[in-house]
Amino acid sequence: MGRGRHAGYEDQRGMILAQAAALFARGGYPGTSMNQVAEACGLSKATLYHYYRDKYELLVHITEEHVNRLQAIVGDALAEEDAPAGQMRALIRRLVEEYANAQNEHRVLTEDVKFLAPEDRDRILGKEREMVAAFARVVAALRPDLREAAMTKPLTMLLFGMVNWMFTWMRPEGALAYEDMAPVVADLFLGGLEKVQVPLKAATV
Repeated sequence: MGRGRHAGYEDQRGMILAQAAALFARGGYPGTSMNQVAEACGLSKATLYHYYRDKYELLVHITEEHVNRLQAIVGDALAEEDAPAGQMRALIRRLVEEYANAQNEHRVLTEDVKFLAPEDRDRILGKEREMVAAFARVVAALRPDLREAAMTKPLTMLLFGMVNWMFTWMRPEGALAYEDMAPVVADLFLGGLEKVQVPLKAATV
């Protein structure tokens, strides 16, 4: 009988993925070696290979697990609310919260997915497209006329543009946190500039 996995095996795998994502995000997938990953994890290279057979497998797991989490978040957010406006606010809030804690993984998905083999890339990007389609369906429920004008997906991508790149200009020491910005994004998307409510934190700075 083969040996079972030791306690903490999955935690260790998760730690390795997080360290690899940070290195890929900072130096790019091609510019990162397994030696660097092992060093960042405080592991020997042999131990690292016990968890992941090569750098490519790390890339697949980082990107696919990130997309899987996003899909789960979308499902949970849609289940929170019945009305389309409430669903959209929940979707935006949950997505902003996830990106706040997964900036490295998001950068890897955005910038390094091109290094995946076609079958892996198609599978992972297919999951991402399903997530985008779920947002677009809520947009269509809010404005059915936009479906006829083929505008639901363009508007959805504009929304993702606001959310996806927030980490490029938000600063940890700044006056606003990600949880402060989620309702701002929702107000702007659903009601326009005149509907934006100033976050309490910003109003008191």
